[in-house]
Amino acid sequence: MAADNGAADIGMMKPLDGVRILDLATFIAAPFAATVMAEFGAEVIKVEHPTGDPMRRFGTVTEAEGQTLAWLSEARNKKSVTLDLKTPEGVAAIKELVKRSDILAENFRPGTLEKWGLGPDVLMAINPKLVMLRVTGYGQTGPYKDRPGFARIAHAVGGLTYLAGEPGGAPVTPGSTSLADYISGFYGTIGLLMALRVAEKTGRGQIVDIALYESIFRVLDEIAPLYAKHGVVREREGRNTLNACPHGHFPCSDGNWVAVACTSDKMWERMAVNVLKRPELAKSHPTTRSRLDDRETIDGLVEALTMSMPMQDVVAACTDGDVPCGAVNSIADIFQDPHFEAREVLTRFQHEALGEVVVPSVLPRLSETPGAIDELGPPLGNANDYVLRELIEDDNELRNK
Repeated sequence: MAADNGAADIGMMKPLDGVRILDLATFIAAPFAATVMAEFGAEVIKVEHPTGDPMRRFGTVTEAEGQTLAWLSEARNKKSVTLDLKTPEGVAAIKELVKRSDILAENFRPGTLEKWGLGPDVLMAINPKLVMLRVTGYGQTGPYKDRPGFARIAHAVGGLTYLAGEPGGAPVTPGSTSLADYISGFYGTIGLLMALRVAEKTGRGQIVDIALYESIFRVLDEIAPLYAKHGVVREREGRNTLNACPHGHFPCSDGNWVAVACTSDKMWERMAVNVLKRPELAKSHPTTRSRLDDRETIDGLVEALTMSMPMQDVVAACTDGDVPCGAVNSIADIFQDPHFEAREVLTRFQHEALGEVVVPSVLPRLSETPGAIDELGPPLGNANDYVLRELIEDDNELRNK
């Protein structure tokens, strides 16, 4: 019986219940870290300038003033309070909130908080357990630290943009222009959770220093050791890769594309025997090296197959043959994909002014204490009374009694 009660109790809680975050940041990276934590129970107070976070004007405008689709999706589960941090009143309010908070997230240029009298030395003297997330283009140290940075710049400086595009062609946008922001937000979340654990054990907070370009550089697999060991500069590879074959994107007869990934000799054997129906190819090209040396032939055979049938049939043939293959989906395809529906990857939320708004669902998935989307991005200043009166003034009155 006790076990059943325990199971019921854990299902009612969220992992970050009781954690309070001050989100002073703008746009995506640091705010995204706060959003992820808000989905798992943290109370996030979004501190905005009285004119609003610039993210409110980024993306597709809606009928709800100051709430673009990007804002509604990425500022979810937060309470908005308006403060001017360049005024004594705004600074005083932040100091009061820091007393009552566990985390402060910001992404101003290095030295900005210090200029306002809100540097780590000041804030951690007020609350020694405070954990600070500081996200910038280039980090808090180094010769580039004062340069402005955005995700597109991070992609370029961090090495990703150089790899994106066709061989010999111009470097192109590597998918989302905000990729570095989201990756940095995830690294920020990881750093905050680890720092919170230390603060709980020791009573001491610390700074989590995230640079956008470093987050990008960290996920570029072996390019660093490869260059250090052999002096190889990895170049743009287009729709294929130089490390495996066949491993790339292939056109289908209906104008769609598929991704095929034969990353091992066993996978290639299954492709040759089960899908291409050419078992002799498994013997004539048994190794990755042999296939890379004859890439034009191997890729040509795969493309001849994919061009002979529509995309769904190609995926079915490869799947039946136990070869990794997937559709190159547009967002329209994703909305029709039964696997996305079965996994509930999209959340349909009813907004009081806009009706149904569809946003990406919560990640990661926890079996016992899952996260949730309680509200979309808030109206500007919707929690002013709660934060400035109930949280600060009423609490001060209780402390003074």
